[in-house]
Amino acid sequence: MQRNITISRHLPAEWEPQDAVLLAWPHRNSDWSDILDEVLPVYLELARQISRFERVVIVTPEPETVRGQLTRADISSDQIHLLHIATNDTWIRDFGPITVIANGQPRLLDFGFNGWGLKFAADQDNQVTRHLATTPLFAAIALDTVGLILEGGSIESDGNGTLLTTSNCLLHPNRNPHLTQAQLEAELCRRLGEQHFLWLDRGRLAGDDTDAHIDTLARLGPNDTILYVRCDDPQDEHYAEFQRMEEQLRSFTTKAGTPFQLIPLPWPQAQYDGAKRLPATYANFLIINGAVLVPCYQDDADSVALATMARCFPDREIIGIDCLPLIKQHGSLHCVTMQLPSGVLACQQ
Repeated sequence: MQRNITISRHLPAEWEPQDAVLLAWPHRNSDWSDILDEVLPVYLELARQISRFERVVIVTPEPETVRGQLTRADISSDQIHLLHIATNDTWIRDFGPITVIANGQPRLLDFGFNGWGLKFAADQDNQVTRHLATTPLFAAIALDTVGLILEGGSIESDGNGTLLTTSNCLLHPNRNPHLTQAQLEAELCRRLGEQHFLWLDRGRLAGDDTDAHIDTLARLGPNDTILYVRCDDPQDEHYAEFQRMEEQLRSFTTKAGTPFQLIPLPWPQAQYDGAKRLPATYANFLIINGAVLVPCYQDDADSVALATMARCFPDREIIGIDCLPLIKQHGSLHCVTMQLPSGVLACQQ
């Protein structure tokens, strides 16, 4: 299903120029406590690789501890800002700011975050964006508090008015039950400037806590492309559902009415934590200035995912990040990051 609305605002695409990437660092009072030693190398590698291309803003209740971890890992602090802010967890894609461009100037939007429908504690996470706005690093940018529940991982923008999302998440009664689909589109149109809505009704990963975030399933790319997860194993529990998802993606058209170019991503082997399947997906990649960071799972399909990204982003370095520890808490690389478009940060140091 797709719908068009007209308004003027700009939600930048992820491949547009960025000032920095936000991370919320894992700590002993988060859900990572039992495997903190296992997950810390993932975050250190993210900080190392992202800081090669742009700044990294790290939110943490333990800045001196993190500073020591970065130093011991021989990661330069020149491109890294540490901000002392309390968090429940680390999925900053979903509780961090969403940035729009209004009248040529960036604005931070602080949507409500309720722990993916009251599944998990989120009282501190829900305050992170307003705390960010009080720091000197964000002093030059306006902040709008929005009375809607919306997670960054639930929406995809092409930077030109098209929004890709899932009905399973955005229309779930645990998000904004007071709004119809048309009313929600109107609100997102007004807040984000999106005009062309693509609602994906099929597709969901086992082990996913988000009610089917779009960034686990399908991603908008440059030049009217959609990169999407394809399950090619008829014996897999996901097969029938992802076949139907692919059919729906083929029905989508651009604002101009032309079909998207669909680019399938490989299907990793099933990963488990005990008897529970984990949501491994190559759709959870992150585009930054000059590079694409791709989640890897110590899987033969990793090399196929990296090669696919290289074809889709020939002008960027393709960097694999071992994200096997991340999926033990049911998310991956894109989920633990949030890009800040160019013009957001006041400080250029």
